[in-house]
Amino acid sequence: MSTVDARLRQLFDEGAAHAEAIDGDYHQLWLALGRAGEGGKRLRPALVTATYGALGGRDLPLAARVGAAIELLHTAFVIHDDIIDGDETRRGRPNVTGTFTERARSSGAPLDRAATFGLTAGILAGDLALVAAIRATALAGAPPRTTERLLELVDRAVHVTAAGELADVRLSLDLAPVSLGEILTMEEHKTAVYSFELPLQAGAVLAGADAPLVRGLGDFGRLVGIGFQLLDDLQGVFGDEAVTGKSALSDLREGKVTPLVAHARSTAAWPEIAPFVGDRGLTPSGAAVARDLLTRCGSRRFIEDLAGSYVTAALGVAERLELPADLLDWVTSMTDDLARRAA
Repeated sequence: MSTVDARLRQLFDEGAAHAEAIDGDYHQLWLALGRAGEGGKRLRPALVTATYGALGGRDLPLAARVGAAIELLHTAFVIHDDIIDGDETRRGRPNVTGTFTERARSSGAPLDRAATFGLTAGILAGDLALVAAIRATALAGAPPRTTERLLELVDRAVHVTAAGELADVRLSLDLAPVSLGEILTMEEHKTAVYSFELPLQAGAVLAGADAPLVRGLGDFGRLVGIGFQLLDDLQGVFGDEAVTGKSALSDLREGKVTPLVAHARSTAAWPEIAPFVGDRGLTPSGAAVARDLLTRCGSRRFIEDLAGSYVTAALGVAERLELPADLLDWVTSMTDDLARRAA
């Protein structure tokens, strides 16, 4: 078990121990939250520790504790995002909402009340993870001024991510034409800031980097993060659910206005594609047809190339900042791996 995983397990176990003394259902909620935090790529903690080490940091347990706190933040956002998307599974198994919905159904509750119970559990679990992430950051053991800077970074990430999530749902209302630029800004806010900018800057702050380098790493992280999110969007339509752990139907079913969809709207194939986007009853066979159309009209290739251009721009920023080669190699290998998974 990695240091980050051990720290996360400790945080979940501490929460479950407190919960057990309060209420049985609440204890089960913490156990479900712990399961929600298991697995995954641990991308954010890896970025914290890679940046910290590349900039000369030596207290790796401290970096792991901060990385675990940021991973908890990710867990909170994922739980809430699943609720917004109407998903009851994650990585091929019931998520917090799905677990509690099924518990209520098994106990004989009507379907609508069981669903309400599941949604309540999901909302509360996400809230608990969010609070735990901030507390874990504050108590990670960094010097006071460093802790203050870390909390400022986390606070900004929460604000920007919330704005991005709200924009994502607003754009899916499809009330007016949406430009590719608007969608890319939404994706920057919703994912790139907390998944890349935050951990890169947190690692730099822990290592005592000066303000210009911290700001430059923010620019680098946003560019890499947008490229990464573009590839992740492709996974959300073309990826293998057994590998990605996310539904390959939900983005199309929910009518998410992704860059992939925005480009498809500009092609002659859009009238054929449109019926599949936002179809709440979308079947796997229907999704397969949509995937074929998105490939043949050139939208898939367009997004792949666009993602590559963002990564290239990020490497240009990295060259200007003279970032260590091992950090750049790590980041590019990560994006290459995601590109293979989306292929």
